[in-house]
Amino acid sequence: MGVENSIEKKCPVSQVVSEDQKTEEMKAVRAKLSEIHNDIKKIIECSNKLYFEAALENSKHEYSNILLNHLFKDIEIGLERNMVKKCPEKVNCTSVFTSLLQQNAELIKHGKIDGTLISNNRKRLDELRCGAPFSKCEQCFSEVSSLFVKQVNLMRSMRVYSDNQEHKSSISSIKTDAVMSEILEPVSNNHRLEILKAVAYEMKSFSAFSELTNLRGGNLLFHLQKLLDNGLILQMHERGDYMITDKGLKILQGLQEIYSSLQNSQMQNHTENILQEEKKIRT
Repeated sequence: MGVENSIEKKCPVSQVVSEDQKTEEMKAVRAKLSEIHNDIKKIIECSNKLYFEAALENSKHEYSNILLNHLFKDIEIGLERNMVKKCPEKVNCTSVFTSLLQQNAELIKHGKIDGTLISNNRKRLDELRCGAPFSKCEQCFSEVSSLFVKQVNLMRSMRVYSDNQEHKSSISSIKTDAVMSEILEPVSNNHRLEILKAVAYEMKSFSAFSELTNLRGGNLLFHLQKLLDNGLILQMHERGDYMITDKGLKILQGLQEIYSSLQNSQMQNHTENILQEEKKIRT
């Protein structure tokens, strides 16, 4: 009895139970932290994706009519400026070309662009070209083709807003030079990345970029030209507003996914560090 009393005095049962409870509570805390971390990670990934998709879809509806007006104006200016000036068929051809290009441009209002319709319009343009009565008609058809190609590029950018699909390829197939010159180098400058972000959801003017970047004249033009040359943005027409392209949008999406993934990793590391500190305190 004396020994038992001595043990109880040194290690009370309540103290042993208390330590066991603390251990169980710490295990529960770690499990809860891990659960919270996983929930936060899922929420961040889901919310980022939903927000980006919703913003893209809304932006498509909001400025599709604005794009259409710009395209119509582009048609008018392009045909007037670059068609043969003195030609007996100019009025008739201008009417035919305008009708064809406007009909093609209106496809951007569709929820999903039908490639067959584009092909039919291109076929009709080729048929008109084959029936051209004069050799000088090539100048006019060259301008019409240029306007048509610009419209198709815009349509592709609009289509990716609703039909974006990632095409996975092995890391070994990455062409280093192409990735550096066509993807990383164009967005490796703060000003250019800010410009690209600014046109992600709406068109912007030269003056808007100037206000955004605090750059003027040739300095700003240098960065815009870099993005234009690499196909990340488009200019509606000479001295017109700028908009993002399919390529530019995909690059932004890729950067956003990388950044989000890194943020999640940092959060996970932070949680693991907390658990390690708690473990040290217990021991």
